[in-house]
Parts: sequence; structure tokens; C-alpha cells
Amino acid sequence: MKTNIYLTVSLWGFFACYCQNVFSQQDNRVVQSGAAFLMLSADARNSSVAEAGTGLNVDANALYINPAKITFGEPTSISASYTSWMRQVSKDSHLGYISAYRKLNDREAIGISIKYLDLGSISFRDDAGGLINQYKANEFSIDASYARKFGETFGMALTARYFRSDIGKGTYNNIELNPTDAFAADISIYSNRELQDGQYSRSFNWGINLSNLGSKLKYSDNQASFLPTNLRIGAGYNFYAAPESRLTLLLDINKLMIPTPPRYKKDTDGNFNREIEKGKDPNRSVTSALFTSLFDAPGGFKEELSEFTIAGGLEFSYYNRFFIRTGYFYENPEKGNRQHIAAGLGLNINPIRIDVSYISPTENRYVLRNSMRFTLSFTPGAGKTSWN
Repeated sequence: MKTNIYLTVSLWGFFACYCQNVFSQQDNRVVQSGAAFLMLSADARNSSVAEAGTGLNVDANALYINPAKITFGEPTSISASYTSWMRQVSKDSHLGYISAYRKLNDREAIGISIKYLDLGSISFRDDAGGLINQYKANEFSIDASYARKFGETFGMALTARYFRSDIGKGTYNNIELNPTDAFAADISIYSNRELQDGQYSRSFNWGINLSNLGSKLKYSDNQASFLPTNLRIGAGYNFYAAPESRLTLLLDINKLMIPTPPRYKKDTDGNFNREIEKGKDPNRSVTSALFTSLFDAPGGFKEELSEFTIAGGLEFSYYNRFFIRTGYFYENPEKGNRQHIAAGLGLNINPIRIDVSYISPTENRYVLRNSMRFTLSFTPGAGKTSWN
């Protein structure tokens, strides 16, 4: 039986983290998970700095990057984002994201966010091209966060998440698909420190977010997939060259904390078998994978390093009204080969800010090439307090 391109994209995108290189199952060096949807950065501001957003000053979209940031922001912030998703292969796929937080007092804050991916219609056809079934595919997640500040420069947050994936139901090409769901949690810390230097101050921000700690996904009765448990470490450095101008330098590093595919032995006929030649068995518990994922690569320390993605960016703010942003994202070619340049603009007319971003890949096979994101934010009182 045959499926159309939407299902092909869905299977590769959500079982192999949107990686664009096609490998054989045994030779695949990509760290694979289910629910790669959870790793999608939906807002335009973070996208325009190539997803190096940990060190950006606080808005509602911080709930995705590092929820511990929200105790350092304005009392309230609301944001809505939209992306026409994978428009090169699908005209009816859309990604939406709504997030909001509110500070309960000077030290505590709560936040909630909803992310929804509409994959459009999936058509399942038989070998003769006849339509068997047409399915409306989608995925969504709902997050609730609680953050608390400890002292003046340090905060922590806990996030609870519910995820639902519905990319098809039935057996096609001997692949059984079922809707599935999971629960997960995030643990994050964040620090913001002002540094005095002559007439104008500077600030240094850093944070760590361990996200998507949770149960496995069961797309079928015979196989369970890891959630994309991710370790994000990031920082930002703000230069206040003048009271009305600010330049922020950003750096984020990510690592999936799930099993690396082992290397399998070959039979005498050259085909791979199920016996592991080097590496660790990927069929292990979530807890075991979390603590062994830093040293389970069959290629040793060099391969472990190749599993880190690096994102660098900068944001220039003029009078806290006009913003120019850019960044670069790099992933090793053997681990997915996502590489792109990002750019974006922002216009702030208090309490409304509009952001737009554009991604230009350096690899032609990147599905998200030439994609744009749009975000509308509402932050009452923005600009009345100092930048964070």
C-alpha cells in the first residue's frame, strides 16, 4: 500500500527528529525520538536568533526556552505565534503557539502554553492508487509552569506537560499507527545579574533547562519511542552602549538525553543483524537513558560531541522600539544536518510587539527552508521597568 507525501513527512519528521538525510536503519547515526513536535520553536523572536533564546530578555515565549525566566519579567505577558508549516510539501499544515504568564508576587509566577500542529489531510492509498482512507493529522501539547525566584538573581521552575499525537490510525505498509499521548515535566534554572561598568550597566544571563522528562510514546503495540528529552544550556550578554540602545550576544547548546543508535554486526552476506557490535542497547528505561546518554555513543567521546547542537545569535534594540536579530544554527551532518541562518525584525508599540523571522538553510534538503514565523505579544507595562 502507498501513502502520500504528508504521511512520509510525518513518519520521518516525528520518528527521526525532522532529520533530512536518509539512512538505512542500522547505519543511522541520528539520535531518534518520537514527538519531535515538542522540540519545535514556534515563536518568531527565538527563531530569528536561530533558537539561541535563553539569554533574551523575558516575554511570554520564555515558557518554551526556560520557564524559570518569567519571575524576572514584567507582571504579565501574553503571546500568540503562527507558522505556515512545511509549505514546500504541504499547503494545509500550520503551527500555532499561545503562551502567557503572570507574576503572583515579586518572587513567584505561573504560566501556561498551548502548541498545536495541524498536519492537514493524510491520504492512504492502495497499490492501484485507490483511496483507502483520509485522515486529519495533528499534534498538540499543553504546559503549566510554576517559577520561583530565590534571592535577586536566581530562579527555578517546574513545568508539567501533556502531549497528544494523532498522525494516523490503522496498518499501512506493515506499519501500525495509533494515536498516542504522554505526560512529561521540565526542570529549569535561570540567573540574571546586572554588572556595573562606568556610565552604562551590562548584564549577564544564563540558564539550564532539562525538558520532556516523561513516559514513552506507543505509536504501535510493538514499539515504544522516547520523548525528546533535551538538555539546553544557554547564556546572553547585554551591552548598554547608550540608554536607548542595547546589543545582546547569545549562545545556546542542546543535547538529546536519549539513546544513541548502536552499531550492529553484519552477517556473512553483508546484511546487518540484531547483534550489537559496539554501543549500548537502546531498549532501556527512560531513567537509564537519561544517565547513560552522555557516554553511550559507539564512536566514543568524539561522537558524543557531535550530538550537541550549537546556536548563536544577537539582538539589537533601539529605544526598546525597533529590533534587529540574526543567528546561526548548526547540527553535525551525521546527526541530522540541520544548518541554517536566521534573521528577524521586531516592532514594539507598547504594550504590543510584533515579531517576524525568516530561516534560510545552508543545506538544500532542509524541510524548513525559507520558512517564516509571526508573533504578536501583549505586555502591559512593558518598558516601565529595566531590561532583564
